[in-house]
Amino acid sequence: MPPGLHVVISEAAPNALPRTARPVGDIAAHLARRPVRLVARDSGEYLFAGVYGGVAPCLQLPAEIVLAPGDICFYDAHQPTSLDFPEVFHAKVFLVPLTSLGLSESVLHGLNRSPVARGSRLGALLSPFLSCLADSAAHSEPAVSEALVRDGVNLLATAAAEQLHGAAPHSCGAELSLMSRILDHIELHLTDADLSPEMIADANYISLRYLHKLFREQGLTVGRWIQRRRLEECRRELLRRGGSQRTIAAVAGRWGFVSAPHFSRVFRAAYGMSPREWRETSGRGAEGAGG
Repeated sequence: MPPGLHVVISEAAPNALPRTARPVGDIAAHLARRPVRLVARDSGEYLFAGVYGGVAPCLQLPAEIVLAPGDICFYDAHQPTSLDFPEVFHAKVFLVPLTSLGLSESVLHGLNRSPVARGSRLGALLSPFLSCLADSAAHSEPAVSEALVRDGVNLLATAAAEQLHGAAPHSCGAELSLMSRILDHIELHLTDADLSPEMIADANYISLRYLHKLFREQGLTVGRWIQRRRLEECRRELLRRGGSQRTIAAVAGRWGFVSAPHFSRVFRAAYGMSPREWRETSGRGAEGAGG
């Protein structure tokens, strides 16, 4: 999950979507001649999910993508993307790290080939949710906003996987499916203190070396991913009503942390405060928002 949420509200209609960086060298010159044009002919609200974290070497970008109001369009936040929209429209943009979607760079280019239609099964759920998230997150308590953002990222990850199904090359699609199974396995065994890369590799019938390769391609290690997910679950549980009835050490142990002092150290390193400080400050804010 992204470490934080930045909501920017602007009345100006942009002619290009936000980027996190500009390409350099020969890739920049090539892409400058082939920007992606997102075209709309009807007034309304449009949702964009900018994905960042790597530049694929062969993008094979479409020249034009036509959108309808309420559609959700993925785009590479590192690459040129221009808008051709009617005079009156609303754009809501979310920038999401590539790793948060559980994807590798090799499949990124397949995401922008077709939008998630507002009238589709997933679009009917995701479009209004993202719209409301953009409107309300800046005014919610931090803990509430973070929970909503996480739900939004999970839904975007599901949408990304559906968009890539059948659009990505076979090898990329197979790799994506395998990575999805691996992440599901980790989620199912997150509370198991003995969960290890060796156990994960054996359960998915792959070598330990290949498992590490899959995570390395996404800028992660298996151990860091497991720790990150455990920390996220501990942080969420420390905010729940009645959570004060369970000690911090008990929460840590429930999510696979054997040592309470180690848990406190990694929690502070990740979030800039101790577990107790998190529960006493953000926890109170979450209860006030819920009441």
